[in-house]
Amino acid sequence: MRVVLTGAAGGIGSALRTPLRERASLVRLVDMKPIEDAAEREEVDCFDLADLPRVQKALEGMDAVVHLAAVPTEDSYDRIAEANLRATFNIFEAARVEGVCRIVFASSNHATGFYRRDERISPRDPVRPDSLYGVSKVFGEALGSLYADKFGLEVVALRIGGFAQEPPEGPARPMWLSPGDMARLTWAALVATDVHFEVVYGLSETGSLWWDNAAAARRIGYEPQDAIEPKNPGPGLQGDPFTDPAFGASQPP
Repeated sequence: MRVVLTGAAGGIGSALRTPLRERASLVRLVDMKPIEDAAEREEVDCFDLADLPRVQKALEGMDAVVHLAAVPTEDSYDRIAEANLRATFNIFEAARVEGVCRIVFASSNHATGFYRRDERISPRDPVRPDSLYGVSKVFGEALGSLYADKFGLEVVALRIGGFAQEPPEGPARPMWLSPGDMARLTWAALVATDVHFEVVYGLSETGSLWWDNAAAARRIGYEPQDAIEPKNPGPGLQGDPFTDPAFGASQPP
């Protein structure tokens, strides 16, 4: 399998490079930042995903895309629109044009951040984004659904939880996702059979206090290996602090 990895210089992208190149025949690393340590079976392509012709060139001859590149938190609408909306559209459109069948889209738990912590939801429940960032991830999921239905792409949207080397204490603990499980989740999403459009929460074995992920994970063959004891973080909203009206308000337009 020949895989394009966008956002390859970011935290999650960097963590995925080794496990991907151990399984894929080629991993094309795409980022705006320079990447100078390419290993065997890696290629580097540095450019702005807002450039659709360049995106098409990067996807030419490839089998799948893992699309991580994005503004990773709340920001101004203009920045979100350019990096998270336009770039994501370009990925899906380039995949359609170039015949790349499988897209793994990095969505986020912030697509459903306005659910209470005492509400256990599944990927089939309505979205409740907690921020412009969350809205951008809902947009990516909706775009994936459209391109699956209309053009036959195979799309898996991963609502990534709290990606971290070690499980945190506090409210983020129920959504911890270890680097190892992120790699297992991504590969499962790449090779799963009978995929049309699927949404899966990205979390390790945390007791699933908030998310009923079992059916979706089973459909793509994802089995988390890193486990922690569940702890109830108390009352609040799942997306806190993104739900606070003041969160991100200081960002310039």
